[in-house]
Amino acid sequence: MQIVILNDAAEVAAYGADIFSTQLQRKAESVLGLATGSTPVALYQELIRRNREGLVSFKDATTFNLDEYLGLHGSHPQSYRYFMDEQLFNHIDVDKDNTHVPPGDAKNPLTACQDYEARMAAAGGVDLQLLGIGRNGHIGFNEPSSGLTSRTRVKTLTRETIEDNARFFEEGEYQPHLSITMGIGTILDAKKVVLLATGENKAEAVHAMVEGPLTAACPASALQLHKDAVIVVDLKAASKLKDIEFYQHIEAENQKLQDYLASL
Repeated sequence: MQIVILNDAAEVAAYGADIFSTQLQRKAESVLGLATGSTPVALYQELIRRNREGLVSFKDATTFNLDEYLGLHGSHPQSYRYFMDEQLFNHIDVDKDNTHVPPGDAKNPLTACQDYEARMAAAGGVDLQLLGIGRNGHIGFNEPSSGLTSRTRVKTLTRETIEDNARFFEEGEYQPHLSITMGIGTILDAKKVVLLATGENKAEAVHAMVEGPLTAACPASALQLHKDAVIVVDLKAASKLKDIEFYQHIEAENQKLQDYLASL
């Protein structure tokens, strides 16, 4: 894991945007894995700005989202398809036909999961996967106890996740308790992973992911196995790490190495 500790959420978003911009500049036809939730919004806003200014283009890119609520059509305001359209896709030059979100209204969800995996494979696999992290360490909707080699499947949400997401639903509105999500094994197949976390409420999860044991109790700890996982956090999210200065020292030395290699 590469641990990047920055001052605040704005710096985290900018750093994440740099990673995505570099990926698209190197490979215009990149396959991008995208995420929803509150943390990626600032990143998406920065990418929209860069796209409008001609600094980055999505016109040849393909995207696959991590997850979707089971039981919601893509036109539902709380669906993740709707979220992605509103927060990103409607504001950049991506071809909507090349943007994929698990079908929450699938007649046969089990078959839909298999089809989603097949479409990712046919696209050549995910080049760069964006992640957030839940307070209980979930990535995507892979809740604690999820298998570390799991594939795209239907998952039941924990009470904690349901309560965390309740703020997005009106009182009395139907809130799904099931989802379709990429599995942990699916996520680990991505060539590069970048996870963003901000705020003190994510500090325990970040500590468990980075410094805790590899365990299904903290699904994000599976990223310890990934050969190119970048964890980008602000100081509040990093506050429970045991040696922040050490991680900052490593990153500073890594940056010196990258600068040297770039000068060759």
